[in-house]
Amino acid sequence: MATTTDFTKVMTDMMAKFPMDTTAMQTAFKTQAAFGEKMAKVALEAAEKSTELSAKWTKETLAKISTAATAKADVADYTKAATDFASASAETAAENLAAFAEIAKKVQLDTVELLMAAGKDVAAEASAAVQKATTEATATVKKAAAAK
Repeated sequence: MATTTDFTKVMTDMMAKFPMDTTAMQTAFKTQAAFGEKMAKVALEAAEKSTELSAKWTKETLAKISTAATAKADVADYTKAATDFASASAETAAENLAAFAEIAKKVQLDTVELLMAAGKDVAAEASAAVQKATTEATATVKKAAAAK
């Protein structure tokens, strides 16, 4: 039977040969996790509102169709009931589609706001990293010049 080679020690030794500051990666991971959490919150709120609106719309439609489905004395009453149902359904549809549009608009605004904030955070982090690298490089150059 073949045994699988464990590369844990090899990878650990290899990474030790390339020392690096992992705080930037940890910060990036935390920032991404926070951003993901905020985006999930926006999406879940929209899903909740959409579900509530769909349930409300369904209940209203069922209530309207139940009145249309009752037995009528005259054939003309069936036509009137169908016409009333169709016009009421069209009105309800317009109202609910407008409500869905408002939900979508809010999601869009919240998403843009989050993306703008994330962009500012990334720019600030990048600026700090460049300043740190510049400071370290300047110190190294001065140290090398002083050693000559």
